[in-house]
Amino acid sequence: DELYGLPLERFTEERNALAKQLRGESQREEAVRVGKLRKPSAAAWAVNQLVRTQRRELNALFKAGDALKKAQAEVLSGGASAGLLRKAADAERAALDELVQRARGLLSGAGNELSPARLEQVSETLHAAALDENARALVKDGRLERELRFVGLGGLVPGAGRPRPQARKSAPAQDPAARRRELAARRRAEQIGRASGRERV
Repeated sequence: DELYGLPLERFTEERNALAKQLRGESQREEAVRVGKLRKPSAAAWAVNQLVRTQRRELNALFKAGDALKKAQAEVLSGGASAGLLRKAADAERAALDELVQRARGLLSGAGNELSPARLEQVSETLHAAALDENARALVKDGRLERELRFVGLGGLVPGAGRPRPQARKSAPAQDPAARRRELAARRRAEQIGRASGRERV
């Protein structure tokens, strides 16, 4: 696990040395597991370092993400105004921007390239962790190998490519009124997702 806290340029060498040491100690299964660990992408590495060094700011992002999800649910149910949603989205964006700036410093200090695309990957991974419980668990573990991307109702996908197609599950038949309500709720959720993500790119 300590491998993910190392500078990127040392990862492969240290991983191989640890696997060799474990083989020498007859811990074959553990040696195989360590040998299969992948070197993190630069964006994933930066997020791993944030987990190790910026715990308070990361918790603030998670808290803001929870508030945003709650506001979305309340707006969908008619129990809150769009203004509350905008306020929650702004708070999540502010917490996210703070962490991206700290990641910029970590990447720069370690001699990694500071391209806009790389910083966007960091931002997307942190945004996913703010809004998706599975992504949050992966980020908290501090051992990301690749960046993540949150795609709203479509779920969580690794990297910045297109969402992976998901198999449709058969659903019980619904009466037409229930179907219309479901479609309206989906459209509203997509509108809210687009509104909360506006100005993020």
